[in-house]
Amino acid sequence: MRFIVDTQLPPRLASFLESKGHDCIHTTHFDNGHLLQDAEIVAIAIEQRRTIISKDADFSDYYHLKGAPPNILSLQFGNLSNKDLMAYFDEYLNVIVRAFDNGAEYLQFSRDGIITN
Repeated sequence: MRFIVDTQLPPRLASFLESKGHDCIHTTHFDNGHLLQDAEIVAIAIEQRRTIISKDADFSDYYHLKGAPPNILSLQFGNLSNKDLMAYFDEYLNVIVRAFDNGAEYLQFSRDGIITN
């Protein structure tokens, strides 16, 4: 899969996903990436066919107003250490990939697991 990880999430998540064989970039990969606006991230995701990974509710709102593309993986964990975040991804990554491969366009990912819309 191809992912773009939003600014407020750790670059370590992009590295983790790459280590699992996915094409993943973090917004900080771009010049002034920490300043990318949501609309710019959406445009990159659409142009490069990437799924946005974010905890920003604006991307959920965007999906519910306009639909896909892009696909959205909305993280609903609240405060969580990077170590725990990587552990959740390690446990659920196959479920996430399978859901998107089977046509999901929006997933919520929380301590309780994956919810599809």
